[in-house]
Amino acid sequence: MKKLRVAVVGAGYLGKFHAQKYAAMDHVDLIGVVDTNKAAADDVAKSLNTNSYGRHQDLFGRVDAVNIATSTPAHFDVSRDFLNQGTHLLIEKPITTTLDEAKELLALSAASGSIIQVGHIERFNPVTVALKKITKNPFLFEGNRLSPFKTRGSDVSVILDLMIHDIDIVLNLAGSPVKDIHGSGACVATDLIDIAWARIEFENGCVANLSASRVAEEASRKMKMFQKNGYMYVDFGTRKMSVFRPAPLGSAPKTDTPGTENSADETGFGMEQETVSFESGDALDAELRSFVDAVLSETAPEVTGQMGCDALETALNITDRIHAGRHAIRGKK
Repeated sequence: MKKLRVAVVGAGYLGKFHAQKYAAMDHVDLIGVVDTNKAAADDVAKSLNTNSYGRHQDLFGRVDAVNIATSTPAHFDVSRDFLNQGTHLLIEKPITTTLDEAKELLALSAASGSIIQVGHIERFNPVTVALKKITKNPFLFEGNRLSPFKTRGSDVSVILDLMIHDIDIVLNLAGSPVKDIHGSGACVATDLIDIAWARIEFENGCVANLSASRVAEEASRKMKMFQKNGYMYVDFGTRKMSVFRPAPLGSAPKTDTPGTENSADETGFGMEQETVSFESGDALDAELRSFVDAVLSETAPEVTGQMGCDALETALNITDRIHAGRHAIRGKK
């Protein structure tokens, strides 16, 4: 099989790991690593025995696909240039900083026939994959995503940095268009929103209550999803999922979590708990391999450019609520 010629643009924290994954793939030829900080590109390229470049334009005509791991504000210009060359793209989340930019990239992708996959890596977390398999008409999500403050990612708000992961998951599982959005938040460590709360209401009645903070004491990525006959509690960080189902009268409520007790009440129903751990799995490797497979098979990726655009639109709508302090959906009267 002919190898896919891939390059990574952005040799920072994320780009380094992306390049390492591509270098280990049998069907990929890592052509090079690009960064405007040439020394950073040199360091990563040398460790992987590939080429380094200081300008992304130097890759034109040399690659089939590019992984864009630059700072978010640079996504649009770099992506546009490669799409005009007919290059397939994996763009780190968020796809761009504005909705107009995202829509322009989608138009260029359609015109050139190039694939866009957006780097919503949480979709490839094995616990998220398992959650999707048992989701059926959910009516409530409660998500909390917290992190201590880090300079990395602070070029955008916490909504675009952290909350957008849960936004993407909820949009993928709710099975309905967004009807209304409420939001509140505050600046703490930067001039951008560092802590935020959002309520997303869907046309089918489903509701998602999400919170995100990048000024927390410790990291946490958890979500509850409620549907008829039970609910799921997911810890994305530890990759564990607990499934709770009603226990009928006369049955012995079950739990496989030590120290947890389930008991039926006077109505005859308690909750049975089943907890599953996903110890193995590499979400980043799965994400990048999914992109490579989509390009080689000429099929739609797991997280399409349109999905990335939808997540961005919802995130920007939440931001609008917080800044304006009023009820108005972006793009709608």
